[in-house]
Amino acid sequence: MAMRVKITIEMNCKGEVCPVNKKVDEMNPKELLIYAAGYCAALTLRGILDKEHICPKSLEIEMSGELDTEEVAAKSIYRSFNILYRIECNTIAEQSKVGRAVNLTTEKYCGTLQMLRRIAPLSHEVSIVSIESRE
Repeated sequence: MAMRVKITIEMNCKGEVCPVNKKVDEMNPKELLIYAAGYCAALTLRGILDKEHICPKSLEIEMSGELDTEEVAAKSIYRSFNILYRIECNTIAEQSKVGRAVNLTTEKYCGTLQMLRRIAPLSHEVSIVSIESRE
């Protein structure tokens, strides 16, 4: 049975990025690698959204990786990575722009995610909702 390392990051409209479930100084090196990837994705996404003048109501990134061991050890190697974006937009019109920004972040512009792809497969999931009603 492999171990999954998971870090959740939130970003507010001011662009502040912070881990949710653990403080950075409490993370082991394997967790720091996962955190760095999520942090890079958050900053890259923020840069793209800023250019589009979009500030989501909420943005959460959950970055995880599956190790080849049951416990974290020096010899542990990541077998796969996954990044999950949970974004709440202010309007329905923002949803497609945010979706495009997420794809650009994941597939093209985030250098840390590109680096992780050289280590193991990287998958991503996206959940984008709007608080605007469809009346």
